[in-house]
Amino acid sequence: MRIDVLTIFPGMIESFASESLLGRAISRGVVELRTHDLRDQCTDVHRSVDDAPFGGGAGMVMKPEPVFDTVEQRDPPRPLILLGPGGRTLDQGLARELAATDGFSLLCGRYEGVDQRIVEHLVDYELSIGDYVVNGGEVAAMVVVEAVVRLVPGVMGNERSGIEESFSDGLLEYPQYTRPADYRGWSVPEVLRGGDHARVARWRHAMSLQRTIRQRPDLIEARGGLDEREVKLLGEFGLDLPGSQDSSRS
Repeated sequence: MRIDVLTIFPGMIESFASESLLGRAISRGVVELRTHDLRDQCTDVHRSVDDAPFGGGAGMVMKPEPVFDTVEQRDPPRPLILLGPGGRTLDQGLARELAATDGFSLLCGRYEGVDQRIVEHLVDYELSIGDYVVNGGEVAAMVVVEAVVRLVPGVMGNERSGIEESFSDGLLEYPQYTRPADYRGWSVPEVLRGGDHARVARWRHAMSLQRTIRQRPDLIEARGGLDEREVKLLGEFGLDLPGSQDSSRS
């Protein structure tokens, strides 16, 4: 997979990408990450990538020329995605979609945003990481790269880690435990210590359901509620079904 990042702060991306799983994936050649400094296409002495908005207003706007020139000269892989407040919000489903491609590119906005002609005539779509404001698209690019690359085959040591985790099936992940089995009087659930792998799997799914019901009921609603099998599974382990989620689906 090849990922290109178009930015005025390439050092931020390169430093982040050198660490942890992402850094190892790049060093092994599983993922190729390229950064393109938009200022390299500027011809003025100040290497200006921004200018005042037409019509007045606070702040500055990223100019179209450096962005168009960078894309046309470097030919980054498509889709070219603008990181900004509009468009689809990043979720696990989109991360999986991007992980299944050969590559994509991320354009990091700054200041008050980018010239609208970039949005309309250059990028393929816009992507947000949430309804809040950060100083620029670099942080968002790091989130997208991290979420996607960890799903690329060969990146994680245990491939099941990308399957058995929060949001993989619309639920939060079940609680995890490790040694010691008893710590300050708090014991690991007996089901995890009994060696019955089928029962462990059922318990984990039941705990995922309960945790999601309690902490993210919106995810349960998005799945259409609980089906009869899931209600029965909660009952098998004596897990209460909150009244707000008492309805089930067939």
